[in-house]
Amino acid sequence: MRALRREPTDATPVWFMRQAGRALPRYRERRADRDMFAILRDPESAADITAMPLEYFPVDAAVLYNDLVTPFFGAGLDLEMVPGVGPVVHNPVENAADIDRLTRFDPRETLVWSLDQIRLLRQRIDVPVLGFVGAPFTISTYAIRGSGSVKHKHHEDIKAFIYRDPEAWHRLADFWAEHLAEYGIAQHEAGAAAVQVFDSWVGALGPDDYERYVFPHSQKLLGRMKDAGVPTIHFATGNPALLPLIALAGGDAISVDWRLPIDVAWDMIGDDRAIQGNLDPAVLLAGRDAALAKSRDILDRVAGRPGHIFNLGHGIVPGTDHEVLRAVVDFVHEYKAS
Repeated sequence: MRALRREPTDATPVWFMRQAGRALPRYRERRADRDMFAILRDPESAADITAMPLEYFPVDAAVLYNDLVTPFFGAGLDLEMVPGVGPVVHNPVENAADIDRLTRFDPRETLVWSLDQIRLLRQRIDVPVLGFVGAPFTISTYAIRGSGSVKHKHHEDIKAFIYRDPEAWHRLADFWAEHLAEYGIAQHEAGAAAVQVFDSWVGALGPDDYERYVFPHSQKLLGRMKDAGVPTIHFATGNPALLPLIALAGGDAISVDWRLPIDVAWDMIGDDRAIQGNLDPAVLLAGRDAALAKSRDILDRVAGRPGHIFNLGHGIVPGTDHEVLRAVVDFVHEYKAS
């Protein structure tokens, strides 16, 4: 939390996106054939998974075991987690009329099990709990496409929806900006120290389209959380040209991928923000030595400047060795800028 405020720290803090799962043997045992949404509705089980990484490596935060699309349950979308595919919406948003049927909801009631998980964690672990929400663009891509799988590499279906009916798009994005802001605020009220906003797919857009179709809604989401006193991390990936606009939209920290050196990215973001990232998750698959060499390069470029949270440029990929993750955590904690 000090790093998020750009205050000096005794070591660089580190956590990993998707650290609660995938790379952990005990997680794979726990999941087995159990539906993820069933686990999420069981705060005890979900809290156990969120805290599980602390058994393997001493990360400085526990990110909530959750899914970006869980707010769909409140909005009246028919959601299912399909093995090998991911979240599937059986009644996707296809036109303006479908937006009208979305249900307004209070996450404190509809998603109470998610908030209960946070309350349990605050009683049981000593590191901050990080909540998260999707950004309006990324959440809308799942609602429009209907499937978690990326059927179109460049998100042609989403772009076509936007270009065909901009008014409908803005109504959909505004719906999510309001409800996701309220969900983020509710997570903070329940005990989340900070909330990360994931705009995982926005890199498919260029700066002009981002400014016109995305920026107002992300700014509204992050602004409402800021006004409520919620510390935020704004994550986006895929197009470094968007970084100045992403920073302008808001966030106490901007989380960047690996497509630019971290010092270059920080210059684009501005020195009034903290930065998070930017290790390529693929390097972890190459083993300890490769992962530590890339980690050293990031830390050398930061050179001890306050406001850096070490992380990946996206989530942990399947097949990652948790021992390599442990080695990276230890290295980051022990690193001293020369």
